[in-house]
Amino acid sequence: VQLQASGGGLVQAGGSLRLSCVVSGGTLNSYVMGWFRQYPGKEREFVGASWTDKSYYEDSVKGRFTISRDNAKNTVYLQMNSIKEEDTAAYLCAAEPLTLAGFYYYLPTEYTNWGLGTQVTVSS
Repeated sequence: VQLQASGGGLVQAGGSLRLSCVVSGGTLNSYVMGWFRQYPGKEREFVGASWTDKSYYEDSVKGRFTISRDNAKNTVYLQMNSIKEEDTAAYLCAAEPLTLAGFYYYLPTEYTNWGLGTQVTVSS
């Protein structure tokens, strides 16, 4: 499966941005979709994940970020509202086949499919 993230850019603090991740070579609803972000020189950190009707978020983005899916377009979105300067990072989407076994959705090592990042820069 291939992933293509887009939608990043420069945004003012308090503003909104919507990132997209298009999945090709697979069916979106067969995957756990994760969003991660990476600061320069740092490891990837969990932002949120979604599968079927479930979604989970890292505490600092709860209430501000929302993951949604459009199965017809094979696309998952990350709606970012009330953006803060500390949200400045490269954002990456990841996919892992959905299984019923234990899956640590918040760990980047659990995902085997990654797209290239899209940069989000927040200005004050």
